[in-house]
Amino acid sequence: MTEIPARPNSPEMVAEQVQRQEQFTRVYQRELRYVWKVLARLGAPAAFREDLVHDVFTTAYRQWPTYDARRAVRPWLFGIAFRLFLDFVRKKQNHREEPVAEPEAVDARKSAEEMVAEAEGLRIAETVLQSLELDRRAVFLLHEIDEVPIPEVAETLGIPPNTAYSRLRLARRDFDAKVAEIQGHGGRP
Repeated sequence: MTEIPARPNSPEMVAEQVQRQEQFTRVYQRELRYVWKVLARLGAPAAFREDLVHDVFTTAYRQWPTYDARRAVRPWLFGIAFRLFLDFVRKKQNHREEPVAEPEAVDARKSAEEMVAEAEGLRIAETVLQSLELDRRAVFLLHEIDEVPIPEVAETLGIPPNTAYSRLRLARRDFDAKVAEIQGHGGRP
């Protein structure tokens, strides 16, 4: 005997939808800053970042029923953010805007020298990251910054594991070479 499906507005269906929304709300609150940082690291212009973050979470909400809760949520969100940013980059109309530097927050606990050194290091790192090819940058960020294992990076980005390893190797090489170049020019690219 087959089971009769629940009515669309049955108490069971409503409870399931409420539970799904609550789970997603917790993920949104916990991972909002992470997604913002991912898009910044990928090179999303500040003027478009808020819209891209919104698009990431809108897409994630639509795909939430397909999310495998046994997997970490950050690589899943990174994959969504990467694909949306890749689409954004491919649209020619978005290439007219110049990214605007965001104001830096001041940490009162650090000395001026520490802040200058940290800001310089971050500026160099951001410059170097932006110089990496986007596909390599995505693998580098997921593995080196977010500490996601390469097999999961490959799955997240929809590429073979060997391709992920190759892109990571090339990204590390390019990153190191660019840092050495910048340091050789007195910290200027």
